[in-house]
Amino acid sequence: MSTDQGNRQAELGYRALSSIRQIIHHVSSHSRRMSRESGLTVPQLLCLRAIHVSPTAPSVAAVADAVHISRPTVSGVVDRLVRAEFVQRARSSTDRRHVQLSLTDAGRLKLADAPKPLQDRFLTLLARLDEVEQERLLSALEQLVGLMVDDDQNTTV
Repeated sequence: MSTDQGNRQAELGYRALSSIRQIIHHVSSHSRRMSRESGLTVPQLLCLRAIHVSPTAPSVAAVADAVHISRPTVSGVVDRLVRAEFVQRARSSTDRRHVQLSLTDAGRLKLADAPKPLQDRFLTLLARLDEVEQERLLSALEQLVGLMVDDDQNTTV
């Protein structure tokens, strides 16, 4: 590889990392603003929303799957939401081993007053792109994720 090619690859790498940092900064800033405005953490807001949109009273496992956060973490988040009286737990009438979650009136009000999640704005903006551009963006993001995951450990590099 020539020096010019090496310099070009390094420049592209730095630009890519700069773009990733900008995305992280934007997500972090939005998360801080949501927390400041709502008094809840982003995981708490995501869990409230997942419970709200679920067609049936979900379990902790179903909420964890919906928000892509580990079950133990969601369990802790739900504990705090229950203490704040935004969520209530109830045993399933058909299987007492299963606990179902639902929003309280206070939880519905809190969610209605909360700022919209970043993904809502992103999805609106993404929809403005034609399908080919959406596919190209998704492909690039999937490749980026693949580059950032250590295949041997299945962890982030």
